[in-house]
Amino acid sequence: YFQRSEVQKDVKKRVQKPKEPLTKQVIVRRVIIAALVVVFLIFVGAINHVDKVIMNSRVGQTFERGTVTEVLRDNLQEDGSRTGDQLVKIRMKTGVRKGQEIEATSSNGYLFGAACEPGVNVVVMQSVAGDDTQASVFSLDREIPIYLFALAFIALLCIIGGKQGVKGAIGIVFTFFCILFVYLPLVYRQLSPFWVAVFICILTSVVSLYLIGGPTKKTAVAIGGTVAGVIVSGIAASIFSVATGITGFNVEDIETLLTIQDAADIQIGGLLFSGLLISSLGAVMDVAMSISSAINELYEHKPDISRKELFKAGMHVGRDMMGTDSNTLILAFAGTSLSTLVLDYAYSLPYRQIINSNNIGIEIMQGLSGSFGIILSVPITVLLAVFLLARHRHRDEVPQEMPKIEEK
Repeated sequence: YFQRSEVQKDVKKRVQKPKEPLTKQVIVRRVIIAALVVVFLIFVGAINHVDKVIMNSRVGQTFERGTVTEVLRDNLQEDGSRTGDQLVKIRMKTGVRKGQEIEATSSNGYLFGAACEPGVNVVVMQSVAGDDTQASVFSLDREIPIYLFALAFIALLCIIGGKQGVKGAIGIVFTFFCILFVYLPLVYRQLSPFWVAVFICILTSVVSLYLIGGPTKKTAVAIGGTVAGVIVSGIAASIFSVATGITGFNVEDIETLLTIQDAADIQIGGLLFSGLLISSLGAVMDVAMSISSAINELYEHKPDISRKELFKAGMHVGRDMMGTDSNTLILAFAGTSLSTLVLDYAYSLPYRQIINSNNIGIEIMQGLSGSFGIILSVPITVLLAVFLLARHRHRDEVPQEMPKIEEK
C-alpha cells in the first residue's frame, strides 16, 4: 500500500507542471499582456461609437416580455391544425405596460407568432402611443433556456476540462466578443470584410492558443499553422470564385444587403469569403495545435531524433487528421443545405440545374476551400515545428564524438 502511494505521488509530481517562478522576465511579460489588454479595450470602445444609418423607423415600437394569462379567441381546429390568429391576454413583465394586462394577437406562422396557452412566456412586439397600445406576439420567450444551455456548456467544459477547459471557455467567449464588437463595427465602417476576417482570425488564434499552450514555441507553431491555413482557405475561395463566377452577390438575401450597401456603403461582396474564413478557423486551429503538441511531445521524449524523422512523424499525425477534419468541415457546410437538397429532391430537379445553382455552388466552395486550408496547414505546421522546436542538428546528422580506434 505504501509503495503504491509513493508511486502515485511520484507520478503526480511528474504529470503536474511546476509553477512558473516569478522572475523579472515573467513580470515583464505580464505587464506587456496587461498593457495589450488595455489597448485592445480602448480600441474596441473607439470603434463601437458608430453613427448607424436609420434603415426603418422604430419609434414607439419595442419588444417586451410577458406571460399569457388567457386565450380569448383560439384558432385550433378539430383536426389539430391552426388557422388564422389567436386573441390572447398577456400580463407584461417589462416595458411601459409592466404589470398591466393587454390584449394581443398571435399569428399562425412558423417564423413569427406562437401557439399560446395560459402560462406560456412570450415576447410581445408592441407600439405605444399615449393610452393606445397595438401588440402582437413575436415568438416564444427563449432567452432563459438559451442562457441556461450556454451556462451548462461552459460548466461542463470547465468541470471535465479542468484548468484547460476554463482557458478554452475564455477563448470561446473572446472569439464571440471579437465577432460582435470588432468584426461588425469595422465592416460597418466600410473596411474590407475579407481583411477584417483575416485580422479577427489572427487575433482570436493568438489569444486562444496562448491561453491553451502558454508562451512556448509550441504555441507559436500552432499560431503560424493556423494563420497559414486560414489564408490558404481564403486564396482557394478566391480562385474558386474567379473560376465559377460565384461572388458575394449570389447569396439569397442579396436584395436586403444591397439596400444596406446603398445606405451605409458597406462592402457586402466580401461577406461570403469572410464568413468562410471564420467558419474554417476552428478546424484549422484544431489541426495546427494537435500537430504542434504531438511533435513537441515527441521531441521532448526523444531529443536525439533527427529533423527528418521528426518531419515524418508529424506528417503521419497530420495525415490521420486530414480526413477526419476535412470530413467534419464539409459535413458542417453540407448540413446547412439539407433543406435545399430536400426541395431539389422533392421537385425532381435535373442534376445540371442543381450543380449550377448558386446555393449549391456556395456550399461546395465553402466546404472545399476550408478543406484546402486544413490539408495545406498540415505540412506548413510540421515544417514550422521542425525548425522551431528542433533547435540544433542531432547525433545522426552531426556525430557528437569521433569513434575510438583500438590500439593493437
